[in-house]
Amino acid sequence: MSELSDDERDTPRTGTRTVLVTGPSGAGRSTAIRALEDLGYEVIDNLPLSLVPPLLEGPPHGKALALGIDTRNRDFSTAAFLELIDRLDSRGVELLYLDCAADVLLRRYSETRRRHPMAPADSPAVGIAREFDLLKPIQVRAEILIDTSDLTIHDLRAEIDRWFGGSPEHRLALSVHSFSYKRGLSRGLDMVFDVRFLRNPYWEPALRQKDGQSPDVASYVGQDPRYDAFFDQVLKLTQLLLPAYVEEGKSYLSIGFGCTGGQHRSVTLAEHLGNTLAEAGWQVSIRHRELERRAASSGSAAQARK
Repeated sequence: MSELSDDERDTPRTGTRTVLVTGPSGAGRSTAIRALEDLGYEVIDNLPLSLVPPLLEGPPHGKALALGIDTRNRDFSTAAFLELIDRLDSRGVELLYLDCAADVLLRRYSETRRRHPMAPADSPAVGIAREFDLLKPIQVRAEILIDTSDLTIHDLRAEIDRWFGGSPEHRLALSVHSFSYKRGLSRGLDMVFDVRFLRNPYWEPALRQKDGQSPDVASYVGQDPRYDAFFDQVLKLTQLLLPAYVEEGKSYLSIGFGCTGGQHRSVTLAEHLGNTLAEAGWQVSIRHRELERRAASSGSAAQARK
């Protein structure tokens, strides 16, 4: 096989959708992989991280790929996975994360009487906590997150079909993110809007501990006289570009809103835009980086106290 030039290595594949699938054990990763296979994806499960770059950096083969990444792989580590995501960032590779609440995972393990792979000699609760700690930084980087806590197997397959069904090469999945500039710009964003010019609920004692998902916070931010004009312009720009990206064959588009703490203004805008686009029929995943970090930290602390 001939070696690729530097330019070829830096050129993303076009017309081929590639999805990395991961998440905690018991959250439905295997079900998602099988559902993607049924949708026509070429599936490779439990692929060692070190083998992913050689596979994707070879000549394009024109078929959509779904690669299952398991924490039990022999060369798995959080740092190695994050390094892989950084390396593949320019290649249009998407990360699908199957999430699930810790108490639901514990119930699933109790019902099946299985041992957790991260703690074969301990209780499943110990393994769940260990795996959450490993995956927490990876979860934040996912373009698409599906929480399976309240989903049956059939529900999950339907959700996979909603995101990846039809013609995989020409579906456009949208993810709208909020983030804090204090922690740096989120990676992989195609469009970024700085909303630190809007009135800040942090300075209102009654709103400080709430976030932009709260109607009170959203109302406060929305009362800024610049809010409506700004949102209308962002929405018009997005609606102008989306058909062009579909025509170009782009698989996904990530839009980010950043503010100082990533808790109030950016969350409000991400919720507003994401819900508006979803109501218009687009596939939308809304992600709040700082809120997810906080929730994951609280979950790990709760598990540690048990």
